Amino acid sequence: MELKEFFDMIQQLLGGLGASAVIFVLTLLFSMPLGLLVAFGRMSKWKPLQMVVKVFIAILRGTPLMLQLFAIYYGPYYLFGVSISLEYRFIAVIVGFSVNYAAYFAEIYRSGIESIPVGQYEAATVLGYNKVQTFVRIILPQMWKRILPPVTNEAITLVKDTSLAFVISYQEMFTIAKQISSTQTTMLPLIVAGVFYFICNAIVAFTMERIEKKMDYYR
Repeated sequence: MELKEFFDMIQQLLGGLGASAVIFVLTLLFSMPLGLLVAFGRMSKWKPLQMVVKVFIAILRGTPLMLQLFAIYYGPYYLFGVSISLEYRFIAVIVGFSVNYAAYFAEIYRSGIESIPVGQYEAATVLGYNKVQTFVRIILPQMWKRILPPVTNEAITLVKDTSLAFVISYQEMFTIAKQISSTQTTMLPLIVAGVFYFICNAIVAFTMERIEKKMDYYR
């Protein structure tokens, strides 16, 4: 591969990396608050809601993300005969990733909330806090500190999972790397893409580690 071709390849991969970064950021932006709502439903005392959410989580965690992307992208056409536009491809990617990761975050949140001692709730009641104030001011800060390690793991997994957008032909970094590799019959684009994924994961891990250290106020 000539030097000019190499720099052209890097430029194309960086464009794909930007698309992957958009998937990563928007997925976290939507899935984390959605996961909290799902966790509330999972812990609801109303049994029908609890069962529906339980089934929702089981399906999303028990089936491949790739299959879910197929269902969201092609579902409207096969079920309702709605034509699929190119713009919808991006929407399907974000919806698919967000809903899938919301299920995982919901279980992480639930475990974090349930790990808080009952005495914390009782102390808040004595202080005159209502349920919302108790959760926001007392439970949420402690929960967030406890769930940072598993949230970090999910964020790192998400960086790699952005490559699954290729199944509905969304042009992210892995798709572009495969196209270049196929055209030029070389593994170099895939190797460079792998290096980019590794660097992104290193940045995510470093950032989350810094946040975790700042929240380790007991030390």
